[in-house]
Amino acid sequence: MNKLLKTTSVVALTFAFVGEAAATEWNVSVWGKRRAFTEHVEKLAELVSEKTGGEFTMNVSYGGLSKNRENLDGISIGAFEMAQFCAGYHPDKNRVVTVLELPFLGVSNLEEEVAVSRAVYAHPAATEEMAQWNAKLLMTSPMPQYNIVGTGEPRDTLEKMQGMRVRATGGLGAAFEAAGAVPTSVTATEAYQAMESGVVDTVAFAQHAHLSFGTINQADWWTANLNPGTVNCPVVVNIDAYESLSDVEREALDSSIPEALDHYLANYGELLKKWDSVLEEKGVQKVEIDQSVIDEFRAKAADPARDAWIADMEAQGIPGQELYDLVIKTLADTRGS
Repeated sequence: MNKLLKTTSVVALTFAFVGEAAATEWNVSVWGKRRAFTEHVEKLAELVSEKTGGEFTMNVSYGGLSKNRENLDGISIGAFEMAQFCAGYHPDKNRVVTVLELPFLGVSNLEEEVAVSRAVYAHPAATEEMAQWNAKLLMTSPMPQYNIVGTGEPRDTLEKMQGMRVRATGGLGAAFEAAGAVPTSVTATEAYQAMESGVVDTVAFAQHAHLSFGTINQADWWTANLNPGTVNCPVVVNIDAYESLSDVEREALDSSIPEALDHYLANYGELLKKWDSVLEEKGVQKVEIDQSVIDEFRAKAADPARDAWIADMEAQGIPGQELYDLVIKTLADTRGS
């Protein structure tokens, strides 16, 4: 009997170790706190766990694994399996996707942002560039057009933007620079302090970030319709980790992406619906920029930025014109459908 019990215990222990070894656990590096910007990551983790009966799980860490500017580096060395980053934090490392940050592209809603991001992410140039960092582009983090908050008198003309110190990264920073402002690329988590200390006069964010990072609490006004562009923030996975998944796990991950994005869009839509009430609650003036000012801004920023970006990419062996044309065609096709 003792021998039988010992044998049974060994077998049970063996199966326990096998079960433990079979489970897959990924670490996911994001930053800030849970908010509209991370809801698709949270939903993806939930769906993957459900589809695999808890055998494939994701631990989403808000700043505990890496600084936001270092997430792509962490992916490249396998420090974690999944991460979110924004192209403007290190445009030299993700040159291809910066086409999506060009000012005044004409993207008018989150669904269009998803469509153009998918098209660019699927381009061989994007795949090849990300592979240099051992990264695979998984999905975008679609954001509406950025607008700025500021203190004092509203900066509602280009003359008033002269010398304006604005937190704006990537193509947006270039656009404001073309209008005479002075852009700085402090990270999202540093923006409140930069505004509070006077390092910047204004901050360009999407609505969720003005809420999450507290810049709306410093603001006297918000531009409702400047809409100079947005930033592109991919979610990527480590290629080695992705390829080591079982067929069942990989299918669970890949098949969950559309639902995760749908959840993100629905959640963000609710935030946008209540944005005006947020402004009223916090005593922030909603500033409508005159269309003639927007047209002037676009003339100064859009064409020069596009031409310079294309020339720069082509000089580096990246098909800049082809990528830009892909964005414009995808926009047209999306609206046509």
